[in-house]
Amino acid sequence: MRPTSRTAAGRGVQFSASPVLALKLPVWRSRLVLFALFSAFVALIGRALWLQGLSKEFLQKQGASRYARTLELPATRGRITDRNGQVLASSLPVKAIWAIPEDVLEAPAEKIRALAKLLEMSEADLRKKLDSDRTFVYLKRQVEQETVDAILKLGIAGIETRKEYKRFYPEGEAMAHIVGFTNVEDAGQEGMELAFQKDLAGTVGSRRVIKDRLGRIVEDIGSIREPRDGKDLTLSIDSKLQYIAFSHLKEAVEKHKAKAAGAVVLDVKTGEVLALVNLPTYNPNNRSILTGAQLRNRVLTDTFEPGSTLKPFTVALAMETKRVTPNTVIQTAPGKMTIGTATIGDAHPHGALTVAQVIEKSSNVGTAKMALQMQPQEMWDLFTTVGFGQQPKLGFPGAVAGRVRPAKSWRPIEQATMSYGHGISVSLIQLAHSYMIFARDGDIIPLSFRKLNEPPVGQRVISPKTAQDMRAMLETVTGPGGTAPKAQIPGYRVGGKTGTAYKLVNGRYASKYVASFVGLAPVSNPRIIVAVMVDEPTGAHYGGEVAAPVFASVSANVLRAMNVTPDSSVTNIIIPKDAVQESL
Repeated sequence: MRPTSRTAAGRGVQFSASPVLALKLPVWRSRLVLFALFSAFVALIGRALWLQGLSKEFLQKQGASRYARTLELPATRGRITDRNGQVLASSLPVKAIWAIPEDVLEAPAEKIRALAKLLEMSEADLRKKLDSDRTFVYLKRQVEQETVDAILKLGIAGIETRKEYKRFYPEGEAMAHIVGFTNVEDAGQEGMELAFQKDLAGTVGSRRVIKDRLGRIVEDIGSIREPRDGKDLTLSIDSKLQYIAFSHLKEAVEKHKAKAAGAVVLDVKTGEVLALVNLPTYNPNNRSILTGAQLRNRVLTDTFEPGSTLKPFTVALAMETKRVTPNTVIQTAPGKMTIGTATIGDAHPHGALTVAQVIEKSSNVGTAKMALQMQPQEMWDLFTTVGFGQQPKLGFPGAVAGRVRPAKSWRPIEQATMSYGHGISVSLIQLAHSYMIFARDGDIIPLSFRKLNEPPVGQRVISPKTAQDMRAMLETVTGPGGTAPKAQIPGYRVGGKTGTAYKLVNGRYASKYVASFVGLAPVSNPRIIVAVMVDEPTGAHYGGEVAAPVFASVSANVLRAMNVTPDSSVTNIIIPKDAVQESL
């Protein structure tokens, strides 16, 4: 007979009567589990109602992040023009080429090679860019439209374009150090592009769009902010005068095989900078081989010992304080002077010289004797008032202050050498600016790289009588008996001062020179100041031989271009066979 129930193995106990099965769970535990499951379902239902009914923003935001994009709308950078409206910098529309790497890599090999060729890169470099887990990668920025069209004709999936701008500089290397340049993001890096970045850049705009998986725009949602284009900038520079200065300075550098050079032209009436040239220079439209030497704006950033170009300030101070007059006689024989343990000297012994002749012959001894009659603080006050040792307030990046040590630390030998431009450092723009006190009858006005509608108010430094006497002395420098007869210009009376100084190399004077000349014209009613500096000329190295001829060539053309009335009926230039050399 078949048993009706199973028995526990080895025990003869019915399975249904097993003690394990006979155990019962507490009722509260089963109810707790049931309540927990019910609560979970209620929480899920509540969360669903909250997200889908009461708080839809979160899900909408999450969804929008997968298809909606905010596009940046670039603003057009403002133009830079010269004082006459000639465009010096403008923005041209170009495209950026970008890609979705995984889509592009699916293209045939021949199309990848063609793409690399159009992008002017090797196939290996292109594949390296595309070998990325990112969904977006730039292949090349600022691509011309003709090249963009050729790339799009390849029909490669995943290749897209983006509108941007490329800066173009019509005047090229002649204007490079003034205008500067921008980077690939259209942000100013040098010159006026950097100095006025905020005004030129404007404000970018934005708009919302819907894109598909391939990044293509399928719907325009609307504008968030309209772009605001940058403001145009009008400079004080005259591009015609700039080219005149550039071409003549370049000729001088090539002739004398110089390391570098600089020149600046100032408007005496307004303080506007009409031209500023540096060599070596560069082409801002093609900066692939740009070096630091080319980039340096030496007129503003490099300092040098001005040498004899500083003597007029010492003489002017001596006359202003009534210690001497132009006709006061100073004994410079025997052409040397010992101060303590040091000796200073002139290039040639001159004997007794009037104060006017001290300037004409550029006598170190005569200048030092006048300086030692004054207090160091008096000289320091004049030097700093005309801008030496002070950072120029030009709004131009990189302009340096130069160096003038505090007067209380001057020893007699240092006061003597500083009187003729040694032991002090200035930039060429500072030196040109300082001569305003002679050209403007004793006052000085600030310089400007922007075109001015009204001339600024001047600050009185010396009396008109002292300034006029100094102009007469500076004119003798360019005469037959002076150190710069090669500075003469047919039809115009000119005045100025030569400078020749040794260069400091590792803290010691070396047999390398900086030749300079600062002049004004016409002497009867000065209209321009022109300063020239030539660094390490080969062979001839005196300012009267190297820098003065550049002043003459530049000034002659500038005066004619500005329609300045000639003030001299003399058309024959008198240059002696052996011109006087200034003392080092």
